[in-house]
Amino acid sequence: MAKVSEIYGSMVFNEHTMQERLPSATYKSLRKTIEEGQPLDREVANVVAHAMKEWAIEKGATHFTHWFQPLSGITSEKHDSFIDPCPDGRAIMSFSGKELIQGEPDASSFPSGGLRATFEARGYTAWDPTSFAFIKDEVLCIPTAFCSYTGEALDKKTPLLRSMSAIDEQAKRVLALFGEAPARVTTTVGSEQEYFLISEKDYAKRQDLIMCGRTLFGYPPCKGQELEEHYFGAIRPSVNEFMKELDDELWKIGVSAKTKHNEVAPAQHELAPIFTNSNRAIDENLLTMEKMRLLASHHGLVCLQHEKPFEGINGSGKHNNWSISAGKTNLLDPGETPMDNLRFLVFLTGVIQAVDDYQELLRMSVASAGNDHRLGANEAPPAIISIFLGDELGAIVDALIDGHAYTSADKVAMDLGVAVLPNFLKDNTDRNRTSPFAFTGNKFEFRMPGSNVNLSDCNMILNTAMAKSLKGFADAMEGKAGEEFEAAAIAYVKETLVEHQRIIFNGNGYSDEWPAEAERRGLANHRTTADALPCLVAPESVALFEEFGVLSEPEVRSRYEVKLEKYNKLVNIEARTMKRMVRRAYLPAINAYAAKVAGHITAVKAASAGADTGQQERLLEKLLAGVREIDAQLQVLDAAHHANIEMADQQRRANDNAHHILPIMDKLRVAVDAVEVVVDRDHWPVPTYNDMLFYV
Repeated sequence: MAKVSEIYGSMVFNEHTMQERLPSATYKSLRKTIEEGQPLDREVANVVAHAMKEWAIEKGATHFTHWFQPLSGITSEKHDSFIDPCPDGRAIMSFSGKELIQGEPDASSFPSGGLRATFEARGYTAWDPTSFAFIKDEVLCIPTAFCSYTGEALDKKTPLLRSMSAIDEQAKRVLALFGEAPARVTTTVGSEQEYFLISEKDYAKRQDLIMCGRTLFGYPPCKGQELEEHYFGAIRPSVNEFMKELDDELWKIGVSAKTKHNEVAPAQHELAPIFTNSNRAIDENLLTMEKMRLLASHHGLVCLQHEKPFEGINGSGKHNNWSISAGKTNLLDPGETPMDNLRFLVFLTGVIQAVDDYQELLRMSVASAGNDHRLGANEAPPAIISIFLGDELGAIVDALIDGHAYTSADKVAMDLGVAVLPNFLKDNTDRNRTSPFAFTGNKFEFRMPGSNVNLSDCNMILNTAMAKSLKGFADAMEGKAGEEFEAAAIAYVKETLVEHQRIIFNGNGYSDEWPAEAERRGLANHRTTADALPCLVAPESVALFEEFGVLSEPEVRSRYEVKLEKYNKLVNIEARTMKRMVRRAYLPAINAYAAKVAGHITAVKAASAGADTGQQERLLEKLLAGVREIDAQLQVLDAAHHANIEMADQQRRANDNAHHILPIMDKLRVAVDAVEVVVDRDHWPVPTYNDMLFYV
């Protein structure tokens, strides 16, 4: 096996490769584009393209693609070869600066939310030099933005990049007040990706997993996660081999896969990388998800990235660890004395204000049909946005709000009572796993995103909302300096914290009392995607995006339409799959088993007139009663589903899906699951939870 240091980044056109292969002047010009946003000269692009092509061909690449993220949330690519036929019948390999900078895929079949008509097919991809090109499967992949012929963003990357520019501009204004002038301020992200692995053979027998990504039926297993033995437990050999291959493949394309372990639920696992700038981090997370899905089959496994593939055990999330950096300085690092660190308090206050003012947008950013099954299920944060600060920061904020003196809590030495074990310092702040937005030392961990989500949306909103907060502070401090600035800044911090203290909650987010308390505070609680999406097109949301040039009103409305349509399509697919499985798998299997039991009763009575067949008769009655209940619920779902499909208004249809269709589907599931435990296992038509979750 090759050393990690030898393979790491070997398939990435990174800074090291650029320095080796580009002329000095070209490299410096490209660095200015990457670091300062300077326009890229066409001649420089030609030189970069030639060097990139030569490098890629040496690595075995034969094609190139503009790799982008349409509004569907996944990644897309169209492969073009490097070949350029010659008149003499030979071919040379070519790749121009124009081909590097701009592509023209057919945009007609990508979701646009009404930004363009189906017959308006032209779209453009534009090279994003801030995210390195890489090679996968013998294809040079060039990360790009994607826009329409008239310039509207048709992707997830473009608004994210715009939001990063907005926070860069406003953060520099704030830092200038402190006498600091960094070249660039950027947000950073580290994403913790959870997922399930199950046997490929079991997956092939579950139409619901194939079509929907989650099980629409399934009685709880005999053993779930109650023994708490899977979390951080020894990794199964088959899973470990998958993880090893995944690490190797990710390291080759420069993804800094760092931590891997078993998660809480059986068959559930997690991978976490080292943080990097938001744009690149999201690109790398999408690559990670793709590699997980593709490599699992090498080991007879299937990777499930749905937020809730199995009922009754934990679902999968994707914690978004978010911070702000100016060069090598983390602006959310409180330092040794946070109470005296005015710059930190200003940025902390900005986050608190941003999350409170745009809590509904943040909730909306993680809304999906799958995540609705996960949020608020005592395994993930509730659908209510709140901020956890911990003991020390909470005490600092209380002191600022109430105007009393703050006394720092010294770190306490922990003595474990065993001589050979070292003493260590206990942190002043514990962790709160029930909070959706928790401060964890020098960053905020947004825990609401589901495992299948593209993190661009939530980071775009975080960045833009934070830019708004920082702009408010910078505008208020305009023209102030020295002691006047310091006094004004402290007063601004206190006033803002008083105004937004409702969003701070350091308690148990899983408690029954919290929703009532949150309502008393005036916090939003949008339990479903249908409830959450309208806030995206609220006037204050549109105004926020337009103020910072992140999204125009047509772009905002297009995203609302795409999200609504996707939600309705997913629920429609689930309803259709559920009806088909009941009609073609469950009812035939149950009826066949009932007939077998009835035949057994008849045969026993014929052989021995006085035989006791009470147990078999009770079983038969359970089966027949189950069939009646299943059929009744199926008829209800069928009628409701057909009525839903006829609804023209997408928001009305989404409301009906969330509050009418899905509850009916739950009742049908309960009816089928109740029969599963009384049918002979050889007659049950699909693998059960016991089979799938404990496959070794």
